Amino acid sequence: MNIVITGGAGFIGANLCRELVSRPGIREVVALDDLSTGSADNLAGTDVELVEGSILDQQLLDAVVSRADAVVHLAARPSVPRSLTNPFASHEVNATGTVRVLEACRVRGTHVIAASSSSVYGSVPELPKHEGLATRPLSPYAASKLATEAYVLAYGSAFELPTLALRFFNVYGPLQPAGHAYAAVVPAFADAMMRRMPLRIFGDGRQTRDFTYVGTVARVLADAVLRRVTSSSPVNLAFGTRVSVLDLAHRLASVLDAPLEIVHEPARRGDVRDSQAADRLLRELFPDVAPVPLDEGLAETVRWFQGLPQYAAPAAQSPAPVG
Repeated sequence: MNIVITGGAGFIGANLCRELVSRPGIREVVALDDLSTGSADNLAGTDVELVEGSILDQQLLDAVVSRADAVVHLAARPSVPRSLTNPFASHEVNATGTVRVLEACRVRGTHVIAASSSSVYGSVPELPKHEGLATRPLSPYAASKLATEAYVLAYGSAFELPTLALRFFNVYGPLQPAGHAYAAVVPAFADAMMRRMPLRIFGDGRQTRDFTYVGTVARVLADAVLRRVTSSSPVNLAFGTRVSVLDLAHRLASVLDAPLEIVHEPARRGDVRDSQAADRLLRELFPDVAPVPLDEGLAETVRWFQGLPQYAAPAAQSPAPVG
């Protein structure tokens, strides 16, 4: 099989590339990425072909997808706060970009697996979140990811395109960058602790998340590609765990054997209070999946951070913002 991964040089995409090249039956893996948030270094040492470019470039998409048996669509403009700053940019990449990917695939009937987000549930209070719930996005980012999955499912229905839309929850692990304003919570915490800086927590820290290790996500995606898994409804990709941000901080401090200093700041607009996945549909489609436990995943993530040159010795730096 020949596989194209949009956003393939990003955090999840590069982990998936590494997973796919290790699988029998995969002949070629192509990563299409504009490197706006990804990095060519994430693919170093692999046999993955990197094509630098945007999913908004229809001509480039058509050329790349013409070689593919399946496309895993991960390219996106991430971050709730970033979408509040520039809503249109999030829409253009996440919604319009998805339609362009689907159009390239529709011509050839190419299998499409696309990343949606747990953020689409928004203000719906019910836990755990199951796929039959209403969606009430709280941010332009969440709305754009709802558009992503809606277009994927619509193309599946209207054009009989084989599709699968997966709602990612809080994915974490190696290659997830820290040290920038939109860093996710796990790398932001790890970065701050390794620099012996206080953690900034927005809100009281009792907000909960369903954390999923990137290695587990990559294995599910690779399995979906190889078995050509499809679904007429969106599917949660998480396993029903529920951990508070404060608990996460304590767990990471234990792994790092680091002191824990916390600074609380006002809650951020667009943030969901609680998130937990119902995983029945996921386990029906992927009965052999075995998720990596949180403490094990955090330990693997810390080992990756400790191998980075910037953490060889403590360095003074402003606290990293945390969601």
